[in-house]
Amino acid sequence: MSKITVLGGGRVGGGLATALTRAGHEVTVADRSPGAAAEAVRTAQIVINATPGAGSLERLTALRTELRGKILVDVSNATVDGPDGLPADLLYPGSSLAEQLQDALPETLVVKTLNTMLHSVMTAPAALAQTPTAFLSGKDPGAKQVVHGLLLDLGWHQEWITDLGGIETARAVEAAILFVPHVIRSSGFAPFAISIAR
Repeated sequence: MSKITVLGGGRVGGGLATALTRAGHEVTVADRSPGAAAEAVRTAQIVINATPGAGSLERLTALRTELRGKILVDVSNATVDGPDGLPADLLYPGSSLAEQLQDALPETLVVKTLNTMLHSVMTAPAALAQTPTAFLSGKDPGAKQVVHGLLLDLGWHQEWITDLGGIETARAVEAAILFVPHVIRSSGFAPFAISIAR
């Protein structure tokens, strides 16, 4: 059992909090107020960033002290939205939100995962007709192993999880968000995920 704080109480954060609580973890969803968020992060072992990606860097940098020595699981995508509210471009072209976070928080272990799927698939991967893939990016093997365990708790099978390597590999999976608006316009909001077929 881990003490986990989820930053972001929307569909993504709320779904992850519910599923991880069901798996036996002690989960807190942080209040929006800076003081409450800081306290929730301070007492956690693992922090999940499920806040809107465009504001994540500023929001999390303000928690630098509280995040020191923690594992930060980043599931967000930092995008510039188009007129229809769907992602139109990347906020950090040539980089990634995860890399920006790791640079800004050198004493925090950032792991990128679960950002290549519709939110419902994060906690119910077996509901898809085809096998999905969850990717891991991060500089610390031990932190990635911990997050790997959380994915198993969320219903991901061992063979569905692919460790891509260092945090710089996050720019590849974050770029996958550019598929999303086209998939949604084509097929609607039906659950989907990127999958590596072998």
